[in-house]
Amino acid sequence: MTAIDRGCTVARYLALRLAELGITHLFGVPGNHLGPFLTTLRAEDEIEWVGTPTEGGAGQAADAYARIHGVGAVAVTYSVGAFNLLNACGGAYVEQVPLVAVNASPPYEQWQNYRAVGLLTSHMSPRAESNLDVYRQVTVDAQVVSHPGLAPGQIDAALTACLSERRPVYLEIMEDLWDEPCPEPEVPLVPRERPFSARNQTMLDHAVQAILTLVEEHPGPDGRPRPIVWAGEEIDRFRLGEQLTGLVEATGVPFCTTVGAKAVVDEDLPQFHGVYNGPASHPDVHAVFKDWATCRIGLGAWSTSKNLGGEQSVGGDWVMAALGGVSVGTSYFPDVQLRHLLPALQDALVKAYGSGGLTADYYAESYDHHGSPGDRPAALEQHRASLRAGAARSRHPDGQRLTYDGVFDRLNHFLNHDTGEDWTVVSDAAFSLIGSMNLSLPAGGFLSQVSWLSIGWSVGAATGAALAPERADARPMVFVGDGAFQETCQELSTHTRLGLRSVVFVMDNGHFYGIEQMLVHPEFYADRDAADADFYNVLHPWHYDRLAAVFAGGKTPANGVSVTHPAELDDLLARLTDPADPLNAGPLLVRVRLHRHDYPRAMAYKVPHS
Repeated sequence: MTAIDRGCTVARYLALRLAELGITHLFGVPGNHLGPFLTTLRAEDEIEWVGTPTEGGAGQAADAYARIHGVGAVAVTYSVGAFNLLNACGGAYVEQVPLVAVNASPPYEQWQNYRAVGLLTSHMSPRAESNLDVYRQVTVDAQVVSHPGLAPGQIDAALTACLSERRPVYLEIMEDLWDEPCPEPEVPLVPRERPFSARNQTMLDHAVQAILTLVEEHPGPDGRPRPIVWAGEEIDRFRLGEQLTGLVEATGVPFCTTVGAKAVVDEDLPQFHGVYNGPASHPDVHAVFKDWATCRIGLGAWSTSKNLGGEQSVGGDWVMAALGGVSVGTSYFPDVQLRHLLPALQDALVKAYGSGGLTADYYAESYDHHGSPGDRPAALEQHRASLRAGAARSRHPDGQRLTYDGVFDRLNHFLNHDTGEDWTVVSDAAFSLIGSMNLSLPAGGFLSQVSWLSIGWSVGAATGAALAPERADARPMVFVGDGAFQETCQELSTHTRLGLRSVVFVMDNGHFYGIEQMLVHPEFYADRDAADADFYNVLHPWHYDRLAAVFAGGKTPANGVSVTHPAELDDLLARLTDPADPLNAGPLLVRVRLHRHDYPRAMAYKVPHS
């Protein structure tokens, strides 16, 4: 029988285990049920509590922190807090983000009172399992801790599941248990990997051979193989960036990434051909990925409407290795893990085609074959240089307004030529995500939520991005639509309180939900003189830049500016390069004023043209 250490409590046990996972910041909104745990957390002094204005914002911060750091944690109080956190936890579950959700519940005594006489106290529901039941839908393990002797086993089981499954877990802990004694942690927490058996080896061999056969059966006009790799989100989630880099460097095979895996590896790698996002891709990327390459090898890429830009399926000339299996054309190989597939595929391709044998510049090849269309760059290096160049600072005609494309072109130039700082681009859903996907960024420099697509995610996520140790020296640069910003604007308060030097670009396209208009009635964008947008997409107009004054304090500066014309954006970006400029002392809120009929050029395929 394990002796109970009177110096350890349930609260201390959880604090020690979270610190063991390397968590440096715990995000959340306090409540009386959570108070004893936070007191213990502060006494342990290994994890910093980051209180946020909303539970949703806390979840978004923990989500982004986990994407960068490997695991994150958030703590709230029962029902009223937990249900507000549910959306963020649902997004983490769908997008395979390891997140620990702690929900402090009413004490055991109060539950007993309810069972005996029906007495409900604050935040309680007549259904004692209400919180547990909903979180079971968005976690890989959910525990209610009501017995201090069982607490260590339940906590360890949940945290082990989080590490192993790379998805959220839920711990509901009753208030009067926090200070109860329990044994100290004994053995380290480790992820439980799926075993690799002889059956797995056979399945892996068959999958690799099927991929080689697919490549051989889809040669180019000259008889040479012409595959392209499509690297996806699971490369990031399972920390396989080095394996992906090894594969493309050893074989020379060209690769693109999904939007969600943008900058998962260095975009300066000579094999990188851009971000493929279906019809919403840059035209040059779409041409080489879909038309010039003869087969596509998805590695960790998810089949989502955002990744495929509206396409409903992949074809028979595709490989899709994700979610624990591999599809090769119409064949499927279950239980083939990506971490085993990448090195095996690398070895097989090198054996079949030699070291660097798949090296190719698909831009140059396709233009040599078809002829370079118009003034488009005729080789990969020229294509990449044109993106990095963006729109250099120059004089602009009087009266010229900013456009989505003009903003992102100018920001691309700023990030690649003007700034001396590191930045983490955090992009929200909709037009912001579409506009930012062609920014040229270093590895780790981009975050987005590409499947769940909860609008406003980026503002809270920037908090977690800034506090993750791996990106602590990088400034967050946020792109968020005006409707999305109205959902989560109060999270800028946390940026201000912590002195985060974030730059939040609010894309104000005439106060309406532009992406919803595009999805339902894209005809609106075909005529700049058309009648007003659908009434349900219209927002109440805000002076977004003035919110900075609301959040600023005497010792916590925040600034807001509004830009309408390119020259104003140029002047602002020039100020961002000056460390002594007061704009760089804290968060900066930038209202980017756009025409209501403007949209990113990548969405032009949806707009009808006469």
